[in-house]
Amino acid sequence: MLAFIFGLFSLFPLGKDRQDTVALPAADSVIRPVHTRQLPDSAGRFLQINRIFIVGNRITRDPIVLRELSLKPGDYVFSRELPSMLELDKKKLINTRLFNTVEIRALEYDPNHVDLLVDVNERWYTFPSPIFELADRNFNEWWQNYNHDFSRVNYGLRLYQYNMRGRNETLRFTTQLGFTRRFNLSYRIPYIDRKQRQGLMIDLDFAQAKNLAYQTLRHKMVFLESERVLRTVRSGGLTYTYRPSFYQSHGFSVSYKSVSINDTIMSLNPNYLGEGNRMQQYGTITYQFTTDHRDYVGYPLRGYYLNVAASQNGIMKNDDIDKFEASLTATGFFDMGKNYFLSNNVVGFWSRPDDLPYYNYSALGYQKQVIRGYEIYVIEGPRFLLNKTTFKKRLFARTYHMKAVPIPQFRHIPLAIYLKAYGDVGYVHNYNNYTLSNQLTGRLLSGGGMGIDIVGSYDTVFRFEYTYNAEGVSGLFFNLKKEF
Repeated sequence: MLAFIFGLFSLFPLGKDRQDTVALPAADSVIRPVHTRQLPDSAGRFLQINRIFIVGNRITRDPIVLRELSLKPGDYVFSRELPSMLELDKKKLINTRLFNTVEIRALEYDPNHVDLLVDVNERWYTFPSPIFELADRNFNEWWQNYNHDFSRVNYGLRLYQYNMRGRNETLRFTTQLGFTRRFNLSYRIPYIDRKQRQGLMIDLDFAQAKNLAYQTLRHKMVFLESERVLRTVRSGGLTYTYRPSFYQSHGFSVSYKSVSINDTIMSLNPNYLGEGNRMQQYGTITYQFTTDHRDYVGYPLRGYYLNVAASQNGIMKNDDIDKFEASLTATGFFDMGKNYFLSNNVVGFWSRPDDLPYYNYSALGYQKQVIRGYEIYVIEGPRFLLNKTTFKKRLFARTYHMKAVPIPQFRHIPLAIYLKAYGDVGYVHNYNNYTLSNQLTGRLLSGGGMGIDIVGSYDTVFRFEYTYNAEGVSGLFFNLKKEF
């Protein structure tokens, strides 16, 4: 019942969060309202925005910064409302992930006019990142299920070029070898029109695996290692995005995927791609809507987030799969005062049909859709519900300014530590006649415990958690990303 109540709370900002995260109408739309001058009252006065100065943006172009601001030259704003509007704009600029720090100050040069000074410290945008990462779903699965075997790693080079051309465009190129060989190229253009509402993203991917999970047994993946390629996946997609306001966005994507396996996998699991099939090809169309009012995306403490998505896998008559899936994710973050914070995350997933090849199964246990305490398990099913609640206390928060660091983008080093207690519940419906991994399906699952979060630069989060689950099993779990 408590989880259900928190789930409802996560859909609506309450109390202090409403004040911190809900902007005035002008701050929630890129369609500027017409401002008319009014006489000042006894509690304040109306100010006209004269000029907007942007400093510190050596790479980022001015229109990218101005896109996030609620005010423009010529607008009128009530003096008592100006500080809260500037604070919201500061958060919006931070959430672009282009800047380490942002300061917005009002410079009043006469009783009725102000200039705005936007002072930004840009991040480092080029990351030639060596790849040395686990091939498994998470650190805990690698450590416990596969005896921390260092042969189960991927290595290579991943190149990120953020803020291409100063327009917040992102280029990513991946060359990966090891457990899974993969080559990926993606290019994201957030704005292709003058009004900065429409964008595009292109994604191309090629992957081959010589180590492959060909089935799941008792909720743990069973792998086969070979000198030959066991599976090849080719895919490509195009996504169109539309962002009509500061906090809302729509996405529509079309993609195509081709999957092939060798005879060994087909003999070990004839239903891997469907009975007797060595190849599967299909197109996918996806729509998703997002409204995001979180204060800071990297580690939110206030606000709320909602995402609704639907996909149809198999859009042509000769496609090899026909699967529809829909999901809803709702999260609320509440400032309880005195450095105490509460957060709640609700995820619902539904798909059809229940009779699918193994490769197309849906599951709870990937990325952030995990019941804490069940990190080492994959719980497969066409439908699931998940609720995660965390109560935390901020023990320490400070930003270090290291003037001796020669690269300005790395001189600001934030560090925060949180002590937390949490509880998760979830339910997964089993696939029809699926008996190899059904001990955890069809019943309520739960996990809870205590932990510490360490938050650092560039959205880095280290999570150390000690969890008990409903199976009576406890353990220490380590994760590298925020919980939800």
